[in-house]
Amino acid sequence: MTKEIAYQEYSSTVLETISKGAFLTTNAGGRSNTMTIGWGSIGVMWGLPVFTVLVRKSRYTYELIENSSAFTVSIPLHDMQAALALCGSKSGRDMDKFAAAGLKLQPGQKVSVPVIGGCGLHYECEILYKSAMDPAQLDPAIQKNAYKDGDYHTFYHGKIVACYLDD
Repeated sequence: MTKEIAYQEYSSTVLETISKGAFLTTNAGGRSNTMTIGWGSIGVMWGLPVFTVLVRKSRYTYELIENSSAFTVSIPLHDMQAALALCGSKSGRDMDKFAAAGLKLQPGQKVSVPVIGGCGLHYECEILYKSAMDPAQLDPAIQKNAYKDGDYHTFYHGKIVACYLDD
């Protein structure tokens, strides 16, 4: 059972929780993958509610999201640290992370991308805009701390089309 909520209703919880980890899920070509994210934001762009996520080009999720029109973000409202750790340290190229982490997929309500069942809070998003980082425009301190290896992120801005709580 799910309960639809306003996208901003839990925004402070999302911002607190995301730094500890959330699940970004996408699919393309009949394949789905999830990864742990620790960065993201909720806001308003172009007069629309938007969830922005970042994905490094080296990630398997990047291959999928580049060929997808949507993504979901599942925010764990209770302890899922073991699953987050696995999904943040293993690649979907090499294993079925859903099975290995004991995660159950549930179909998205408004997008074709599934959500992670039992997390508690879900955002379903349609990609509006994507933008690869330009290293020349990056603050040198962030460059030094976050991109020593040159593995930059692409930003995906997704219109929030559904937001809900699950049991």
